[in-house]
Amino acid sequence: MDLLMGLMIGVGLSAACGFRVFVPILGMSIANLAGHLTLSSGFEWIGTWPTLIALATATTLEIVAYYLPWVDNILDTVATPAAVVAGTILTASQLGDVSPLLKWSLAIVAGGGASSAIQASTVMARTASTVTTGGLGNFAVSTLELFSAILMTFLAIVLPVIGLVVMFAILSVMGCLAAKVSWSRKPYPMSPERR
Repeated sequence: MDLLMGLMIGVGLSAACGFRVFVPILGMSIANLAGHLTLSSGFEWIGTWPTLIALATATTLEIVAYYLPWVDNILDTVATPAAVVAGTILTASQLGDVSPLLKWSLAIVAGGGASSAIQASTVMARTASTVTTGGLGNFAVSTLELFSAILMTFLAIVLPVIGLVVMFAILSVMGCLAAKVSWSRKPYPMSPERR
């Protein structure tokens, strides 16, 4: 049961990494220092004061950078692999004392998979916003992503089952929107020469 609960918390936090890389790690650090979350052996460094200060600084810089036009698109290229790594680490930190093979396999597949799926959907949303609004709508996208990262972090730590439900709902909505966009594209009409 501890493994399942740890997996739910880890995957929920990993999904939050897909919205903002540092928000869920900062949330985990705060929760550990407050005594609400236990970290697996080898991950105690996440719950230290120097790490908390570094994460608070990194979180602030990440939030500000996503509100700068065009910088947000460039940041997505760095954030994508960073989200996968962070998601993997966060999930592994919650799996307790299991064999390293099981721990890292679950962390890579479940944690890295959740963060990369959410990150891919945010990249699509930002790209669509940039193309349709010339980057002016990216402010709204960044605000929604930040709110989602905070909400997912809170739910993953306090209500992990609900956090997973929300994660799957977000992925379903984003998948439906992506499918709708791809199906709505009409093929170019054939020129008379090609008929």
